[in-house]
Amino acid sequence: QVQLVESGGGLAQPGGSLRLTCAASETIFSFASMGWFRQAPGKEREFVGAISRSGANLYYADSVKGRFTISRDNAKNMVYLQMDSLKPEDTAVYYCAADLRGWSTRVGDMDHWGKGTLVTVSS
Repeated sequence: QVQLVESGGGLAQPGGSLRLTCAASETIFSFASMGWFRQAPGKEREFVGAISRSGANLYYADSVKGRFTISRDNAKNMVYLQMDSLKPEDTAVYYCAADLRGWSTRVGDMDHWGKGTLVTVSS
């Protein structure tokens, strides 16, 4: 039983904020580093940010550093992506992913994926 479910996507104006939530299976959540990725239409899926198992270590792509914040609540089996100062370039389907084997920012290294939630930034 492994599943990841994203929520919180929607429409935001440039400069606005949005918070994404990923609900993960309790059977794996505490063992996994968690990552957020995104894929815009016609583009490859790219790394957004990651958080270690304990939440002590964070890593962000340069494109979102200073604007996005990842956090996790292991008691609730959830990971969050707080997105501030949104730009039209942030428009994409955002995916939650779990890495059970280590620490990675690579799409191919993720063990499980959610179905994604669409974020649209437009005026």
